[in-house]
Amino acid sequence: MNNLSIILKREYLTRVKKRSFIILTFLGPILFAALMIAPSLLMIKSEKMESKKAIAVLDETSWFEGKFENTDVNTFVYYDENENIDSLKKLVFEGIYDAVLYIPMTSLNIPVNAKLYSNKQIPMTLSSHIRNSMKQEVEHQKLLASGIDPKIVKSVQTNINVATIRMDSENEEKTSYAELEYIIGLLLAAVIYFVIFIFSSQVMRGVIEEKTNRIIEVIISSVKPFELMMGKILGIAMVGLTQFALWVVLTLAIYFVASGIILGPEILSPSGTVMTEQIEQLTEMSKSQDVMLEAVNMIQSINFSAILWSFLIYFIFGFLLFAAVFAAIGSMVDNETDSQQFSTVVALPLMISIICAPTLVNNPDSSLGLWLSMIPFTSPVAMMIRIPFGVPYLQVGISLSILIITFVGITWIAAKIYRTGILMYGKKPSWKEIWKWLRY
Repeated sequence: MNNLSIILKREYLTRVKKRSFIILTFLGPILFAALMIAPSLLMIKSEKMESKKAIAVLDETSWFEGKFENTDVNTFVYYDENENIDSLKKLVFEGIYDAVLYIPMTSLNIPVNAKLYSNKQIPMTLSSHIRNSMKQEVEHQKLLASGIDPKIVKSVQTNINVATIRMDSENEEKTSYAELEYIIGLLLAAVIYFVIFIFSSQVMRGVIEEKTNRIIEVIISSVKPFELMMGKILGIAMVGLTQFALWVVLTLAIYFVASGIILGPEILSPSGTVMTEQIEQLTEMSKSQDVMLEAVNMIQSINFSAILWSFLIYFIFGFLLFAAVFAAIGSMVDNETDSQQFSTVVALPLMISIICAPTLVNNPDSSLGLWLSMIPFTSPVAMMIRIPFGVPYLQVGISLSILIITFVGITWIAAKIYRTGILMYGKKPSWKEIWKWLRY
């Protein structure tokens, strides 16, 4: 055990002191925070950069006179139906108008077609605004033609809220929010997939590197192969947990600080119309006690402690399982190129669980979800998708038991391969030779 702790400490300290680890640890949160801030920042900048557009309207049907509402970025100028469309097009090239909206006369049908002429690309917001305005007016006229007051139709429109209540065996009821559980499940599944795959691959690369440099011949004379393999696996697992924890903490810290510095002034300035509108909307929402209560209920409906502990347990044992396999692969080959055929096969179960993720979040209690949760090579991802929706403790216990037992068995097999393959050079072992190593 003393040798194991020494190897573990060496693997951990060697990797956390590497320049690549330090750079990635601090660069990762900056990139993550930038991705979180970028949408709001781009909205603000696009609002600033978008110049006010003047649109000439030639409506031969006279249905939409004054129906297109002017906005902060769009102004509509109406022309008589006798105006010539070609002359209005020339005004666009002269720079007087940015676009011309032409609604041609129709003799048989209601006006549902329009043409928007411009010498530059039309913003999607403008075309969408025109389309929605025409749609509302046509529907309004249809209702009037049928003798129906549009106000009555609008008054009878009702939003229906269907609450999902989950009941347990003790007759306790709990409201569930599928959308929030959907997001949490997919996010955790993606995180655990990438973390396990990235750091498990580091075990394989470390073994190949030591084997290529013949360092292993010196190390193996002092420690047992099994201790060396387990020390490497546990050391890299601690590196992965350290880096992941730092990513979470630093990302949140950078996000809140950068939001205050970058987005804060925009909110207070007159040009920050997008953020100001968002704050006004949030203020209006906060005045509603029902909305606040709903937000609190959504947060309380998620068992974050169970999710966090499940993530740690499935990450640790999922990583240990795959790391043992990758360590065995690294001991069998001399370079990373030769390892690709083996690592692809090993990573396939994780890929399958990610491919099945949409099905699992749509129906987490399906037989597919149950079996993927029990197979140890897919359970780390599958279970992290299902747990936010609520999984019976019995299924979690069985899944973890199978995962741990498989990890022990795979580790025993990997140690058998590792102790022989680590000293072999210049030869690719056949499956027959690997079988012999297992019998030694």
